[in-house]
Amino acid sequence: MAPRTTTAPARPSADALLGLFPPGTTAPDGTLRIGGCSVTELAERHGTPALLIDEAALRARARRYVDGLAARRPNATVSFASKAFPCTAVYRLLAEEGLGVDVASGGELALALAGGTDPAELIVHGNAKTDAYLRAAVEAGAGLVVIDNFDDIDRLERILAGTPGREQGVLVRVTPDVRPDTHEAISTGQRGAKFGLLPPEARAAIDRLRGSDRLRLDGLHVHIGSQILDTEPFVRAVAAVAELGEFDVYDLGGGLGARYTYADHPPSVEDYLDTLTSAAAGLLPDRARVIIEPGRSLVAEAGVSLYRVVTVKRADGETFVAVDGGMGDNLEVSLYGQRFEAAVATRVGGGSEPHGGELCRLVGRHCESGDVLSAGVFLDDPRPGDLIAVPATGAYTYSLANNYNAARRPPVVFCSDGRSRPVVRRETYADLMRRDLP
Repeated sequence: MAPRTTTAPARPSADALLGLFPPGTTAPDGTLRIGGCSVTELAERHGTPALLIDEAALRARARRYVDGLAARRPNATVSFASKAFPCTAVYRLLAEEGLGVDVASGGELALALAGGTDPAELIVHGNAKTDAYLRAAVEAGAGLVVIDNFDDIDRLERILAGTPGREQGVLVRVTPDVRPDTHEAISTGQRGAKFGLLPPEARAAIDRLRGSDRLRLDGLHVHIGSQILDTEPFVRAVAAVAELGEFDVYDLGGGLGARYTYADHPPSVEDYLDTLTSAAAGLLPDRARVIIEPGRSLVAEAGVSLYRVVTVKRADGETFVAVDGGMGDNLEVSLYGQRFEAAVATRVGGGSEPHGGELCRLVGRHCESGDVLSAGVFLDDPRPGDLIAVPATGAYTYSLANNYNAARRPPVVFCSDGRSRPVVRRETYADLMRRDLP
């Protein structure tokens, strides 16, 4: 499937631009302030590229989920889909806000525990869980393990065989054969997906688990994909799991899309919760616990990537603006065509006037033609040394950051009330060589 937004919109106003940044972002003198911090001062203190997180915005988003779900369905909980941003400081912040966590690897499990996540509120995912991963989850006291295949059952029963009297709560992941309108790479609920079990196989897994003396079948899990901008597919997914019978727990996954561009208009958190809880009220037992797993929609809007322009090149009618980051810190563009907007962070403009004049190709410093941050974005008179801000980068940029061209991964900086603090430092060249053996 093609990316949702492939062409640049008409010149946006400054107000429209600020609408893509974390709530509360201002530009009183034309210079962006994230969490009350001037981007100029942030660049001087922390360098570029850097991933800035508006801490208050992230906390507010978490509260919208937790409070909104509690108001709509008392026996319901929110679990952070941590693959979107597996950072110890983020785990810690969301634990403080009362969220559980779902993990998809041994590394995410270790980070979640280090961040203070209550083990009982852990949900353990993965389509290829190793013995070591499952053993670590069991030893940590993880509340739920999601059964993705019959090998998961075999492994868990073998691991638990040596612990008399111990049982493990599990959910069966159902593949509902629902294909939402999103990129193929992040669509997970359709027939042929590598995740979960189609209803006939799910019924067989349910029957087997009901006969297990080590695994306690608590319920079902479903997740149909990511960056979904329509609520209707979620209703079909709930209907699919409802057909498999009554259980104590239904984990309805995540998938709500984030607003990356001027053209994106995802449902609000409240509309999303209304859809899920209404579907649950009509299709699932009233007594059942409902879990949701927001990831991208929880953390994306709180993040801003800050870069420094290195080169501006005008050739064949096109303007290339090259910055000191790129696909090493934002792989989403080249991986599945996600579009991002951007702005010269010190010349935002004011009022309702257009904020910038020149249509540019914003590119990175890596040795790939595909190293593009935005294929067509209006920038106001870009020059070497300018700061460029890219909004809505709180989801997956950190997760997918890499060392291509031996680049050093950037720091993560929390901003709040005009103060900033790094929670992940910038990598050093020594870090790049730390695993080398003589």
